[in-house]
Amino acid sequence: MALRGEPTARQLRLATELRRLRDAAGITGREAAASLGVSSAQISQIEKALAGVSEKRLRAMAANYACSDGELIDALVAMATDRTHGWWEEYQERLPTPYLDLAELEYHASHRWDVDFLHIPGLLQTEDYARALFSYVNAEFPPSEVDLRVEHRMKRRVIIERPDPIPYEAVIHEAALRIRVGDRSGARAQLARIQALSEADHVVVRIIPFDLDAFAGAGSAMVYAGGAVPKLDTVVRDGPHGTAFVDAEAQLARFRALFRRLESVSFDPDRSRDFIHTLIKEL
Repeated sequence: MALRGEPTARQLRLATELRRLRDAAGITGREAAASLGVSSAQISQIEKALAGVSEKRLRAMAANYACSDGELIDALVAMATDRTHGWWEEYQERLPTPYLDLAELEYHASHRWDVDFLHIPGLLQTEDYARALFSYVNAEFPPSEVDLRVEHRMKRRVIIERPDPIPYEAVIHEAALRIRVGDRSGARAQLARIQALSEADHVVVRIIPFDLDAFAGAGSAMVYAGGAVPKLDTVVRDGPHGTAFVDAEAQLARFRALFRRLESVSFDPDRSRDFIHTLIKEL
């Protein structure tokens, strides 16, 4: 079997979960290999996402690890046997890997939460807003590279625009709404897009106002992608040194609680729509 050169984030997550199940069972890699009649190297390759795993073998591994969580096992099987060729694959070797990983992650997500304080969340951005943002951040890029990133971002919006959209909730600080990434007309169009999307049944937008007292959570920006089961949720955070995919159970619980806290201090959806409408009139 040929080994993978660069596993995707989804393949790495499957491998991580299989390793976690084995560790929880207190079974060594050598013992797991012996019970399956394979080499230790094969177990290592599976747990490093360098090799795939069949449904039969995955279920045998889960049984050997005494995992009784049927929903989790079924979700892992779905990940292992998925043969989806997503639209993002056309960007391989054209964009950095995290771009592709995020598109694949959200394509398979059961729901999506965004929190942002300085920029409009990517799924809500207009093309002009995204272009202005990429052009500023990557000032050294030729127009063709900026175009590629904008095109990719616009295609990602499919998860909330397709006939079977996923539930989507965004908590946005007033600062992100007021910062003019582009010109005045672009800012107006961006706010109008958010307001229009917020009318959809599957979209909830909440605003955190400037005048909220005792608010110190401006460092809490996140993308939260729900998995087929809560244990397979993922948080994505951008930092100065790249994109981090967070999946440790304790960290996921922390980010769930943080999102609910931010949700609780923001305007409700109706008041948020009214607030955005007021901002549009001011432009």
